[in-house]
Formats: sequence, C-alpha cells, structure tokens
Amino acid sequence: MKMRVVSLFSGCGGLDMGFIKEGFSIIWANDIENNCCETYKENISEKILCKNILDVDIGAIPNAEVVIGGPPCQGFSGLGKRDPRDIRSKLVWTYLKIIEKIKPKIFLLENVVGLKSARDEDGKEILKELIGKFKDIGYEVSYKILNAADYGVPQRRKRIFLIGSRGGINVSFPNPSHSEKGIDSKKWVSVFEAISDLPEPTEDGVVSLENNVFSKYQKWIRDSKNKTSQHITPRISNLEKEIIPKIPPGGNYKNIPDRLSTIRIKKLKELGRRTTLYGRLLPDRPSYTLTTFFNRIVIGCNIHYKQNRTLTLREGMRLQSFPDDFIFYPSTSAAYKQIGNAVPPVLSWHIAKSIETFLDCQIN
Repeated sequence: MKMRVVSLFSGCGGLDMGFIKEGFSIIWANDIENNCCETYKENISEKILCKNILDVDIGAIPNAEVVIGGPPCQGFSGLGKRDPRDIRSKLVWTYLKIIEKIKPKIFLLENVVGLKSARDEDGKEILKELIGKFKDIGYEVSYKILNAADYGVPQRRKRIFLIGSRGGINVSFPNPSHSEKGIDSKKWVSVFEAISDLPEPTEDGVVSLENNVFSKYQKWIRDSKNKTSQHITPRISNLEKEIIPKIPPGGNYKNIPDRLSTIRIKKLKELGRRTTLYGRLLPDRPSYTLTTFFNRIVIGCNIHYKQNRTLTLREGMRLQSFPDDFIFYPSTSAAYKQIGNAVPPVLSWHIAKSIETFLDCQIN
C-alpha cells in the first residue's frame, strides 16, 4: 500500500517528484502561483489546488501519513530584506497549523539556510520557536543543512530540512552519496557531466541528444529519448556580448576590462565582494546555487563554461536534476523562476528513501 502524501507550497513539484519516484502517492497538493500549478498539472498530477493557503479550509485537506512542503523563503533569505513583518515569513506557522490538524506520521519542511538565524518581530529565534511548537503538538523534530551536491545533484545548493515524527523517535537523514573529493563515495557530479551532451541551443529550444552523459549518474532523471526541449538560446545585451568572452572559466567581474565596466562593476571591483557575480562556470565542478535569474550575468555565476552565453532553461533543469521530458509552463520567464525556486528532485528522492525506511520500520 502506497503511503499518502499531502504537499504544501508545492511549486512546480521538485520535492514531490522525489517522493513519487520512491513510491509515495501525492493525494493533495497546493500552491498560490498559477504558473507553478500549470507546470505541476502538466507534469505530475491534476491533484493540485491553485489557491492561497490562507484561504484554504484546513478541514478540507485530506489526512495523510506524510506532509511535505517548503513555505516561501523570501522572508528568511540572505538575499532579501529578511523583514520579520513579511507575510511570507509567517507561512511556516500556517504549515504548523496544518500539521496539527492532519497529524501525519512524518512531516518534512524545507527552507533556506537563513531560517536558522531568522528572528521574529519580538527578536525570538524562529527555528527554535518553531521546533518548540512542533514538540508541543507531539512531534520529535530534527533538522540538518543538506548540500544537494552531496547527493548527486550537479549544484552546490544548501538548504535546511526539518523532519518531524509523531512518537518521539528521530528520523535519520540520508547519508551523502557523493563528496567533493570522492574518497569514500562518488565524486560530485560536475557541470560538464550534467550538460556537455547538449548541443548549442536553438531558437525553438528543441535539440537532438546523441549521448546523455548525466544519465550515467542518475538513470531515473530521463528515459532514453532522442530529443529534449526548452534548450532555448538566451537573450543577452550587446554589452554582455562583449563582456562574456573576457571572462574565463572560474572567472568573474574582476576579469572585465575597465573599458567595458559599468558603474556597478566598477563598484564591485572597488569593494571586492560577491565573487560569483558575472561568473563563468567551471566545467569540472558543480554549479553554484541557481537563483530565479540564472539567465542573467549580473546575478551570479550563470555563464556557460565554454559557450559565450548564459544558461538555458534545459541546462538549469539538468543542474537541478529535472528529467529531460519535464516541461515548464507557460513562458520562458516564468520557467526560470520556477526552476530557481525548486527543490532538486534527486535530493528529494534521497530524503524520501530515508523516510520510507523509517515508516517501514515503524509498521514492521
């Protein structure tokens, strides 16, 4: 019998995909973003309610053995204002209310690392308060910061995960399957291994695949199909067309000649900060964390390691471990946002395996 899962703040479904792969059944999902819901319906399931969770009747959410979800992180992110009055910062408490109502055996909550140091309007530590409230309603909670690269995702992406279990027993987090040096495990999957088989992008985004290198490492992310889509030629400005060739693999804004430097670039050079800005990827390393603007050079390290352009949608999906037959809707701009916000499915799959092992032990 498949374990039932309720998915909250589902986004495009990256977290859900790992649980589905491991044999769980998503019986109900929710997100506020129409674009995410359209992508979810087309790729995963029609069982998603596109509605503000604050307007959802909690009593109408079905019971399930597992609840998963990543409440919006903008209120905690180090890249944002970290405003404790931001309504999105309060949605973790909505998540808690739903857990109290459904009473699942296990819950999984994902968020940015900034949650660990975030404080509310009264100066209280949100993570400490949250764990205390979960304990009050009968859950033993453990948390850990996981790096997606340690689990076979070609991206150094750190996120905090909370796992709560009803019954006073902690759930073990999955052991890393990969490491930077690969001494006692597989070596981190590199950018080259993830995207080098993709030919140059096209205007319509449809390309043929002769040899999917990445499938050697994560067989389940794609079937043996001959084509993929959404490998669309990124648009860049005339100035960016001049700047990009000046930046070598592993380089950044420091490599940009003064004659091409904008006021912002000159300021960055003066301060010497944020070394990933205007960065070009190293082929033999995982990428840095993908943001919702990974098609722009001014935000982070988003320049292809070899070709003089930024990353395509499909390359972003590969670096996030989405299957090659996964399609984002409805537009290119919406897709970049959804991909950047997603939980890597392969990382989710590792966590789902640990949760399944725990639940099997409880049943048996």
